[in-house]
Amino acid sequence: MHLIAAAQMVSTADKAFNVEVATRLVRRACDLGARLVGLPENFSWMGPEPERQGAAEGLEGPTLSRMAELARERKVTLLAGSVLETGAPGGRLYNTSVLFGPDGERRAVYRKMHLFDVEVGDGATYQESAAVAPGTEIVAADTEVGRLGLSVCYDLRFPELYRRLSKDGATLLAVPAAFTLMTGKDHWEVLLRARAIENQAYVLAPAQGGRHSVQRQTYGHAMVVDPWGLVTARASEGEGLAVAPVDPELQSRIRRDLPCLQHRRLD
Repeated sequence: MHLIAAAQMVSTADKAFNVEVATRLVRRACDLGARLVGLPENFSWMGPEPERQGAAEGLEGPTLSRMAELARERKVTLLAGSVLETGAPGGRLYNTSVLFGPDGERRAVYRKMHLFDVEVGDGATYQESAAVAPGTEIVAADTEVGRLGLSVCYDLRFPELYRRLSKDGATLLAVPAAFTLMTGKDHWEVLLRARAIENQAYVLAPAQGGRHSVQRQTYGHAMVVDPWGLVTARASEGEGLAVAPVDPELQSRIRRDLPCLQHRRLD
């Protein structure tokens, strides 16, 4: 068995501070024995909309270079939850999740496919697509903990993505997020457990959790869910970690005794 860790942060517009917090949490998770550590969506920056473009970087930029160095330093598989990536069509950005191996090499890049254009009743309207372009590729990558399917936040509401990831061999699903307080209190855990049960997969769900500004508050409750749909570790609010084991034998037994993945019809 291997331990995995979902980090929880309260990122702000101070990128240097956010990266320092992320570094500290990854090191703490490694000290606890985690072999795979996930950071939340927008871990390096959550600030005012007019500053979004200035906060973006390329894949070789300083934030992701620091995460690659950290993965190599601690010999850990590290999911850099998501960053704002430059280079999308029309001057827009991508919301990009990057997986680094224990050697610090980039193993996978996933660009968020489903963009958060909603009114959720918290007094704010979210229009992610105004500045962010959707990705087009479904991405899974092998790690020492299992085959990891990548997603970001709002993707969680689209079960067909995770069905495809499980079809592609994913045994573990990553959902780094910044769920709003309004949606998170009613939907976050329910949806994470559903994706775990449907796909008989572990779910690693790093989260933003706290007040980022006067206008923005996120739900938190970073967690790990097992393939039976049980929450095996959970954070509450503020900075923290949810650490739990991945048990391949348990997963194999669940998939053998309740073979719903074999019974699904994709025709």
